[in-house]
Amino acid sequence: MKGKLKYGLILAGALAILAGDITIAAAEGVLTIGRREDGTTMDPIKTAQNVDFWVFSNMYDVLVRVDKTGTKLEPGLAESWTVSEDQLTYTFKLREAKFSDGSPITAGDAAWNLLRIRDHKESLWGATYSVIKDAVAEDDKTLVVTLNQPTASFLSTLAMPGVSILSKKATEADEAGLSDHPVSSGAFIMKEWRRGDTVVLERNPHFWEADRVSLDGIQWISVPDDNTRVLKLQAGELDCGIFIPFSRIAELKQDANLNVLLDPSTREDHLLINHEHPPLDKKEVRQALDLAIDEQAIVDTVTFGVGTVANSYIPAGALYYHKDNLVRPFDPAKAKEMLAAAGVSDLTLQYNVEAGNEVDEQTAVLIQQQAAQAGITINIMKIDPAAGWDELVAGNYDISVNYWTNDIIDPDQKTTFVLGHDTNMNYMTRYKNDAVKELVEKARVEFDPAKREQMYIDLQKMAKEDVNWIDLYYSPYRNACRKNIEAFYQNPLGRFFMEDTKKM
Repeated sequence: MKGKLKYGLILAGALAILAGDITIAAAEGVLTIGRREDGTTMDPIKTAQNVDFWVFSNMYDVLVRVDKTGTKLEPGLAESWTVSEDQLTYTFKLREAKFSDGSPITAGDAAWNLLRIRDHKESLWGATYSVIKDAVAEDDKTLVVTLNQPTASFLSTLAMPGVSILSKKATEADEAGLSDHPVSSGAFIMKEWRRGDTVVLERNPHFWEADRVSLDGIQWISVPDDNTRVLKLQAGELDCGIFIPFSRIAELKQDANLNVLLDPSTREDHLLINHEHPPLDKKEVRQALDLAIDEQAIVDTVTFGVGTVANSYIPAGALYYHKDNLVRPFDPAKAKEMLAAAGVSDLTLQYNVEAGNEVDEQTAVLIQQQAAQAGITINIMKIDPAAGWDELVAGNYDISVNYWTNDIIDPDQKTTFVLGHDTNMNYMTRYKNDAVKELVEKARVEFDPAKREQMYIDLQKMAKEDVNWIDLYYSPYRNACRKNIEAFYQNPLGRFFMEDTKKM
């Protein structure tokens, strides 16, 4: 989701501080996790980044959840639901549950959240939820949602962290203060957020599954440099670390104090292309750039063979993935010919990359070397992680490494977000194709599985033809924990099941 990146130029002084000892004293039952970057908000509708969503999934609950396999929907705050024969009316029965302030979670709260993500001027997800005609509470435990048109993916969208259930009363009273003192509906409460450093969570005693939770709290600690994060994990200063560099996996597997966790994922790494920067607005130039990149060499060199070459924006194994989608061969000579035929010479591109991110820095250098064989000059620009997202939004880049993990089990969310979405400029690529956008909208409302699958196959082919971005590779989640940590797990959509994690 999901916005799935931050980029960074780490100043020497700041890096020295971050590389220093973590001084936060964690209680015995508190799990400390080292991650790369800090979050951006505690308001679910205002972000699309994994760094936020992965925290939300244990702070807030949703009406409908995705199970641990990442393939099925299961009850969340809605314990049951029915769908009308015409697929336009969904009726949800909410379970008895409370927010972290002790107030009841009602159907009125749920209805308000659905309309808020649809209508709020700062919502990044308005297009996804525009299908909602209305959401009303028939009583405190009965939510009725009506749609403008039948939508095959609707139920799965209710499991996305962006539509987490917040307290209507608390949020309306102080929306601006939401990131400082959010009211939780999930397993943990935010006790403190030290911007750029640590998010401190504590167990929510009012959570409807409180008996399931073993941890007293969680600390998400920002350690931008990959190697520093690994060193702190090895030294016992962290209980777990995420985004373990591919280059360290084999070594860490030999460490008797650690468990390396390679959980199946829906992660796809790709190269964003800014279509508004000539000559990247020409399809032939983007195709030439794709020909100038050797994805298999990236998999072999950067991922140490852990990854596999990506051929589609839909991840391998996900619903409607087209395994026979095109993979352009590495052909710098043909790329050179195509550029000349397009009237392009001396192509120079600015490549934004996150400083301190070993994998992405290696990828950038490799692509720089490969593209040079096609006569393309790539200037690598290392960007501050705190400023990376803003640079993408502003369009201050030509190409930029990025990744995405699915937030829902249906392909509509990612497809809409990267191919048919105006609000976020098709995930900041500025890609435009009216025929693609029209097909995205048709696929969303098609209920015949065979017809719908063909629509998504066609979309994958069209995206590859247009080179909306360049698919690089698929890979598992790469996490590691101390041996005394049990059940630290991400499902394929990226959700951490901290309700079940134990610190022994």
